[in-house]
Amino acid sequence: MDYASTTSDSGQHEGSDSVAFSGPAAEFVPPEFAGEAPKRSKRRQTAHLKLVPETRELRDKLHAKCREVAGTFDKARPLGKDEMEKVVRDTLAELNLAEGYVGWMMVVLASEFWRDQVAAVPPSRRLFLLPHCLKHAEGCPADYDEFGLECKKCGACSIADFRGLADEMGYKVLVAEGSPIVLKIIVSGYVDAIVGVACLNVLEKAIDKILLAGIPCMAVPLLSSDCRNTSVDEDWVLDIIKTQPGQATQQTASYVHLLRSASSMFKPEELDRICPRLRGGPKLSEVNGQGIAALDPIAATEAIAYDFLGKGGKYSRPFITLAVHDAMTGGKGTLAGGEQHLATNVNDSVRRAAMSIETFHKASLVHDDIQDNDSFRYGEETIHKRYGIPTAINVGDYLIGLGYRLVSRESKTLGADVVADILDNLADSHLRLSEGQGAELLWRDARDKRLKPLDALKIYALKTSPAFEAAMFSGIRLAGSAEEYREPVRQFARNLGVAFQILNDLNDWQGDEHNKLSAGGDILGGRPTVLWALALEGIDSAAQEELLSLVNGDHRMAGERIARVRQLYEKAGVFEKAARLIDKHQERAEAIADKLQPEELRRLMYYLIDSVLDGPRGVPQSPERELLPLQIQT
Repeated sequence: MDYASTTSDSGQHEGSDSVAFSGPAAEFVPPEFAGEAPKRSKRRQTAHLKLVPETRELRDKLHAKCREVAGTFDKARPLGKDEMEKVVRDTLAELNLAEGYVGWMMVVLASEFWRDQVAAVPPSRRLFLLPHCLKHAEGCPADYDEFGLECKKCGACSIADFRGLADEMGYKVLVAEGSPIVLKIIVSGYVDAIVGVACLNVLEKAIDKILLAGIPCMAVPLLSSDCRNTSVDEDWVLDIIKTQPGQATQQTASYVHLLRSASSMFKPEELDRICPRLRGGPKLSEVNGQGIAALDPIAATEAIAYDFLGKGGKYSRPFITLAVHDAMTGGKGTLAGGEQHLATNVNDSVRRAAMSIETFHKASLVHDDIQDNDSFRYGEETIHKRYGIPTAINVGDYLIGLGYRLVSRESKTLGADVVADILDNLADSHLRLSEGQGAELLWRDARDKRLKPLDALKIYALKTSPAFEAAMFSGIRLAGSAEEYREPVRQFARNLGVAFQILNDLNDWQGDEHNKLSAGGDILGGRPTVLWALALEGIDSAAQEELLSLVNGDHRMAGERIARVRQLYEKAGVFEKAARLIDKHQERAEAIADKLQPEELRRLMYYLIDSVLDGPRGVPQSPERELLPLQIQT
């Protein structure tokens, strides 16, 4: 999950009218964690809310006020972003200050909310983040190597000073721009809290993730967002670095334990324990020098499949199953001691059901990569590029069979009715996914590339929604009866899946360095997207004919084709229309969540909406940017 953002349209919300205050410092319990469902607000532009207070005197005054206000919060539950913004706006109004300081105040308020809990985490379990832009651009003696910025004690900037102190205290240190690996580091179990420095553009995205997942975090905003020769209130940074270990009076509910539990199932040892290999033999990683030729031919398919299962990804689908199951059984996995609760109270049958959703997902990725002739997955060559198409098809089929087997043999533990219901839902989801993929392939191979937006959305609903539905339904059914949830879950998954796929289309125009994709890959791959359909609908007949001619153009002219498609998309207002469609489906998903009980399930659904639909909306930024290396010091 990204911690970097240069867009100004990434998720700040209007304050919720359902929150009542007797003053900005009044005790505050977000309504989503009380009995009543909150009113959710639309995404909007936030660039005007990112002013840094000009003087140190004003920054100190606002910092002190944030500490006072944070002391009134009930910290047992995560602090919602909408509600926090409402508190900040009330506080600024009380101080007769402009709304431009909202973003800066929210970062400082969030830091004070988490201060006691960061203090309770030993420095050896904290991650310290520093931005490259604190170094002086001119005359900096440090070089970038494959591990990141090699700081030298030269006195030209404060990076080495901060880093030296953090090193002495035992921190793990990352010198980088806001990075998508930060949450991965947390989920992997290396650290339990984050202390960092960044500009408000980066912190806007980071604060989303921190608040949503419930990760203890403190941050100091840079004094500008120029990305060159920036500065910071150095004594504030030293203060948060030196935050001493202590005993937090309250612990905030967190999804970190569940995220870790889902991810840990796919580590080699745990994967083999929960789902023992039938053929045995060495793991693929153990024969790297010789390849699959060193394996028993019958065991080779199993070895490749298991290796791919543990290869990468966010494991969001098994997380959904585990988190829904936890929400339906009291939500203890999100509370203090949640990690131990999950380890001792969630049996392997539940874990296997959660794991099955990932095997189906990974199978679809193997087959999709073949059908789309993609070259990279998780930063490595795709299965069919490494082993050939026939072997890749077979590995995908094996993963499907493994997914069903993970559930079908659990009748004794889960009960025959539970297993039958889950398998029926999985089979139905699998059929719909195949129908959606089939419709996409038929369109891709057709001569006539015309497409209506409604037809594109139908394909999305079939391709993307079933996995969300299967993961949620399985979690509910593992906890008890699911009949009253069947239709709401289907509609929720449909809207979430469609919105996710549209957002994915927008991201395609940003490029994706993780999978080594260039911007506009859907056009070059001939895939049907709602962006394409909206463009055809929004331009005149002459422009339509030109657009239709571009999809099958000369691949040697790919750059020119993509540039012209972008121009036609912008002419038709495609990117803005797509962003409004995302908002529409998000609002529908939220309306469904508003009506559901228990509270833990409703809160989880909001978390899924916000985390799944995290990303820039509107006109995509240019994907051409310098990719800086990262360094983690352990």
